[in-house]
Amino acid sequence: MRGLIHHIEIYVSNLRQSQEFWGWLLEDLGYDSYQKWDKGQSWKLDQSYIVFVQADDKFLDIAYHRRRVGLNHIAFHAASKEHVDTLTEQLKEKQIPILYQDRHPFAGGPNHYAIYFEDPDRIKVEIVAPS
Repeated sequence: MRGLIHHIEIYVSNLRQSQEFWGWLLEDLGYDSYQKWDKGQSWKLDQSYIVFVQADDKFLDIAYHRRRVGLNHIAFHAASKEHVDTLTEQLKEKQIPILYQDRHPFAGGPNHYAIYFEDPDRIKVEIVAPS
């Protein structure tokens, strides 16, 4: 277990929107709801978990952008290429814009089958099929 990520904590601008967005996605990827309280929620897979916490109003004045210093994106393993395709259809049904549509599903290169999209705070999310 040494070196594996224990947890990641992300502050969000609207907890309800983030719970709705991340809940279905993480559960599809095998995570279970782990902890929930007034200002946050987490999902866990094996020994790692991801936490989303409502940011205080005083810190909402500058919006997140992945090209600033800090986190650029989060990438998850998909079960298969078909899993990526199913998630793509679900994202379309939920009207969540897909990034790099002109190159989808090979936006990461000819041997990288993946989908890219953004969460409600515009954190880029990537789901990658096994090679």
